[in-house]
Amino acid sequence: MATLHQAFSLFALIFFLTSGTGADQSTKTTQAIIRGSSRIGAIVDTSSRIGKEVVVAMEVAKEVCYGFGNQTFLHIKDSQKDAIDAALEAKELIDTLHVQAIIGPHTWEEVSLVAEIARETQVPILSFADTAPEWATERWPSLLQASPDKNVQMKAIAAIVQSWNLHQVTAIYEDTDSSVRGVIPHLHDALREVNSEVRQFVSLSPFASSDSISKELENIKSKHCRVFVVHLPFKLAVRFFEMAKKMEMLEKGYVWITTDPFTSLVHSINASVLSSMQGVLGVRSYFPKMGPDFESFNQRFPIALNKNGSKRGEKELLENILDTDFHGLSGKVKFKNQKVASAEIFQIVNVIGMSYNELGYWSHGVGFSENIDGNKSKSMIDLGQVHWPGGPRDDPNGWTTLRIGVPSSSSYKEYVNVQNDGPSGKNFSGFTIEVFKETIKSIPFFPSYDFYDFVGEDYNELVKANSSKGKRQLPSKYDAVVGDVEIVASRYKYAEFTSPYTETGLVLIVPARSSSKAWSFIKPFTTTMWVLISVFTVYNGFVVWWIERKGCDELQGSIPNQIGIMLWLSYNTLLSLNAPKLHSNLSRMSGVVWLFVSLIIIQTYTANLTSMLTVQKLEPTVPSVEELLNSNAKVGYCTGSYMTEYLPRVLKFKLENLKKYGSEEEYFNGFKDKEISAAFIATPYAKLFLGRYCNRFIQIGETYKIGGFGFAFPRGSPLLASVNEALLKITENGTVQALEKTWITPEKCPEIQSESSSLGPNGFLVLFYITGGTTTAAFVIYVCRTNLSRDRKIWRTISAVPKRWCSLRTPFTTRVASAEIPTHTSPEAPVPPASI
Repeated sequence: MATLHQAFSLFALIFFLTSGTGADQSTKTTQAIIRGSSRIGAIVDTSSRIGKEVVVAMEVAKEVCYGFGNQTFLHIKDSQKDAIDAALEAKELIDTLHVQAIIGPHTWEEVSLVAEIARETQVPILSFADTAPEWATERWPSLLQASPDKNVQMKAIAAIVQSWNLHQVTAIYEDTDSSVRGVIPHLHDALREVNSEVRQFVSLSPFASSDSISKELENIKSKHCRVFVVHLPFKLAVRFFEMAKKMEMLEKGYVWITTDPFTSLVHSINASVLSSMQGVLGVRSYFPKMGPDFESFNQRFPIALNKNGSKRGEKELLENILDTDFHGLSGKVKFKNQKVASAEIFQIVNVIGMSYNELGYWSHGVGFSENIDGNKSKSMIDLGQVHWPGGPRDDPNGWTTLRIGVPSSSSYKEYVNVQNDGPSGKNFSGFTIEVFKETIKSIPFFPSYDFYDFVGEDYNELVKANSSKGKRQLPSKYDAVVGDVEIVASRYKYAEFTSPYTETGLVLIVPARSSSKAWSFIKPFTTTMWVLISVFTVYNGFVVWWIERKGCDELQGSIPNQIGIMLWLSYNTLLSLNAPKLHSNLSRMSGVVWLFVSLIIIQTYTANLTSMLTVQKLEPTVPSVEELLNSNAKVGYCTGSYMTEYLPRVLKFKLENLKKYGSEEEYFNGFKDKEISAAFIATPYAKLFLGRYCNRFIQIGETYKIGGFGFAFPRGSPLLASVNEALLKITENGTVQALEKTWITPEKCPEIQSESSSLGPNGFLVLFYITGGTTTAAFVIYVCRTNLSRDRKIWRTISAVPKRWCSLRTPFTTRVASAEIPTHTSPEAPVPPASI
């Protein structure tokens, strides 16, 4: 029975060979690690390059073993990359040949079936598949993942992408579980950590035909992203690059990066294949081919034939493999959770001519370096000149030159102006053009671009030309649209927009006329304010009258007379400082506060009235949208805009009452000729129109919320998020405001008063609260004091009644008893009451 170290040594040999070590470089290692006799099985795909090298390595190991006088039985089976064949071969190796361990296969489809065959016997399976599901170790305890985890390698690729500011990549991989589970998720996560993303995933069948490869290449060529990460097996990768070369996809502007399965075999690629890979970057695991580390491995690797013997079972063999911990040619060899430790150092190569250059190294957690022990850097740029497809360049683009559509029919030249510039082409200028240029200046990776004029009046057609079409998303005519394009919901079917960089809204413009000044004296205050003044004036006058009426004969008389006096007293207090003399402190308190408030009101009224009489005031000829609808009036709007749908659908205007206009002059002539009574104009245009025709037109009603101007991109564009961020930055730092002042500052007009400036009660509420509270308090105190005084008088009167009764009764009784009774009665003498 094979010992632990014999089985694992063979595994280590195969692992180093599949990491790039040739069989001839492993001979010395093989002599040191293979002793005694054992039965080891291997399942490989002999049709693949790696499979062929594995077979050669095992044959060399077998010869070395015979040279030491012992027999080592290596049973190599060809899976032909078929999972069923691999399972049948595994069954024969276990049941018939009684192997103690099986090395391989390379795909998860094969590994899963082989592991199931070995489940009962617990024969260790050393898998070279890229990955295995988390549940695999529980189901198959004897399954070990011998290939390093691809997570760290994907971090190396992400570091390269970050070094050159390549924020989007296209991932091309073989459509197998190994790639889908073990590579693509790691690549996605690694790129996200450096603020990049996988823009497109392209999977190729292991048996992809030339036609299918060609179609996929056509698809990715139609996209703007020109950065590709290729994770394909050797044969498929060779076919892929040969096809890409024919389709001119290894020219200037493209970036290709290959992963370890292919790059580790770049030394074996022939000249014809290398000619189709010029400028390709490759990442592969690093190992010292010879030198102290290689020789040290020979001395430190334990063999211990006698210790393990040949009587140990598969379960003990598995435990010994899991306990292995040493430094091999490719780094630390140790299993954790039944997986071998990841490689920590990767070499970066660059295909040039008929060979390749070793640019340097990337170490996990450290960075890039030209030598394995050299100074480390966070950027690959420090490694020196890279030969990209199309020739050496300092900065790869990774994108095609963008086509930017610009509307040439805009009548507002302050925003967009397209002019013929002679033989050199056309000149594009205006506020929107300058905002776009300033925006992309703050995006370091933004592709090169060219402006193209769009001839046509309908902006909806311009936005549609910016959209991808068809099930396969055929390329659009433009890669973006820059101009005075409004952001509206209906256009989102064809494109996505940046945040607005102008004021949002739609306003109604109507002719203005000077307002009549006959009733100007009531305009300083609103109706509500006049009502409140009247109420508080009467209320204060009433309270003063009530308090003073008993102490002043002038306040007495008939009810009509008293009402007239009360009103006179109220307004006399408000409008005159020579108010009548007051006798009560309570009425004085109320009068002083009201006098203070009235002074403020009078001064405010005077100031506002003066302003109204000295500043010109305009009023609209049409008061509201409702008036336009009711009168069936004609309304103008901008030619080719979204308002063709918006006005009938949202504001309910009839189509026959809408008339198109394309410029400020056309609007003005339409008003002048009485063709229209009003016009709906976007807020940015309205500023220019009102500034040009001062005091002739006026904005009325509310501002209807519309999206404002924005840049349009095809739906799903990877540039949109970066442009939005950059646009926000230049808005916050004042760049947009500065451009607005330069390009679209409207003409200055004389000061006019286009809206009502009547003052409402909001600014006087505190004063009204004070005077109302003071007057009410005075009234309450007076009423309480009056009632208390009356109660006291009543009480004194009631208390005095018994005393008076006694004083009257006692003297009278005494007098009657002591008086002499006359003998005759005089007719004039009063006769006392009988009761007394």
